[in-house]
Amino acid sequence: MTLAEFGIRVLIAAIAGILIGFERQWHHKETGLRTNTLVSIGACIYVLLSFALTEKSGDVTRIIGQVVTGVGFLGAGIIFREGISVHGLTSAATIWCSSAIGCLAGAGFYVETLVTTVIVVLVNSIFEPLDKWLRNRK
Repeated sequence: MTLAEFGIRVLIAAIAGILIGFERQWHHKETGLRTNTLVSIGACIYVLLSFALTEKSGDVTRIIGQVVTGVGFLGAGIIFREGISVHGLTSAATIWCSSAIGCLAGAGFYVETLVTTVIVVLVNSIFEPLDKWLRNRK
């Protein structure tokens, strides 16, 4: 892989993370611009590293599996309980999605990265008012 290809993939992962993080920050959520951007970039870098190691005898699936586990641990730190309420589940799920999107970008799936980024932003934007309405109805 050329340095230009490497840079393009990391840049696309960063842009996806920025878009998702901006939406989270806009709605004053636990994880925002920096967190989602860094998670997406980090996942992308691990995928790119796994491609480089595969050429020497590595296993791409093992490294991507560890990204999923690591981000799951990070997400667990975002979730907290306050009385009978639990907060942070959507933020944890969003950074989990950001990591998957970073993996897509790292693997060179550019259109898929765009599609899933748009879907995550739409789900978080459109479903929030619906979720509040459902929670507050009598």
